[in-house]
Amino acid sequence: MNPDSRCQGDTSGRVASRLPTSYRLPVHTPPQPTIELAPGAPLPDPERATVAVSAPGEGPGYWAGGPSAVEVDGVFYLAYRLRRPVGRGRGYAVVIARSEDGEHFETLSVLEREAFDCESLERPALVALPGGGWRLYVSCATPGTLHWRVDVMDAASPATFDPSSARTMLPGDERTAYKDNIVLFDGEKWHLWVCCHLIEDPTEADRMCTRYATGPDGLSWTQWHGVVLEGRPGTWDARGARIASVLPTPQGWVAYYDGRALAEQNWEEQTGLAHATAVNGNGTAAHFVPLDGPLATSPNGAGGLRYVSAVSLAAGGYRLFYEATRPDGAHDLLTEYVPSAD
Repeated sequence: MNPDSRCQGDTSGRVASRLPTSYRLPVHTPPQPTIELAPGAPLPDPERATVAVSAPGEGPGYWAGGPSAVEVDGVFYLAYRLRRPVGRGRGYAVVIARSEDGEHFETLSVLEREAFDCESLERPALVALPGGGWRLYVSCATPGTLHWRVDVMDAASPATFDPSSARTMLPGDERTAYKDNIVLFDGEKWHLWVCCHLIEDPTEADRMCTRYATGPDGLSWTQWHGVVLEGRPGTWDARGARIASVLPTPQGWVAYYDGRALAEQNWEEQTGLAHATAVNGNGTAAHFVPLDGPLATSPNGAGGLRYVSAVSLAAGGYRLFYEATRPDGAHDLLTEYVPSAD
């Protein structure tokens, strides 16, 4: 696959100049075609959320977040990333945990950065396989570069992932970094959305877009459909758009995505929504159309609220997991229950 020239990369692996804490929502997009949001895509509200996992330290650069959550038989399983500041370890572990109520988690396993021979770990993607068993996708930074790759491993249970069994699924190359993928199985085929960064020019390497692929097994992606969401000049997401979660709804597919207007907002992205108005005849999603935004921000610091993982509950309603900036600049992993609108 050849990288799309419109997509310029963000690796989140280099220090960006930090925004003043007073920086808030610099630009608003003109209205786009809208949908009824309430029944199909509940918006995060950190004021009503609970801290599921606290940052591993105090101050900027300490993060618990990048969540990927699933519900199986009434039990929540959560994969997330722990991070320290640049120079103190960066993304040093991916944690797998379980919870009966979606708020209080017990750790099942901790996968350390060193086991993947990488400089940093970013958002994982956890999947319960339709035939039984589990799959974990992990974003890994190549030491000393702006490059990222995505590794994958299977296990019989969420507690038994073994990094020694991991293989590289999306290697990228000297021009392209791949990270922060999400995966959805629709009962017939697998869908992949992955954050893409073109990294040849380090001064532009914070830019990001989302590419889309489909395949038969969640491992080999036999059809690539190009860029389906990207930043728009002059808007709040001008510097890039990274799909974080996709919900099939009666109105079509809705994506939560991370965006930012400036390079200086790196690591403090905010959340918007985009709508794929139709699924094509071959079962693939159309290009996503962003709504007016941003639609969800933290009340703290530079307003970072990102990596939404939206779970449609078997009993009705939704549980949202996301990473949000707290007053001291660290990022906590938050969760909230949102009842169905009807």
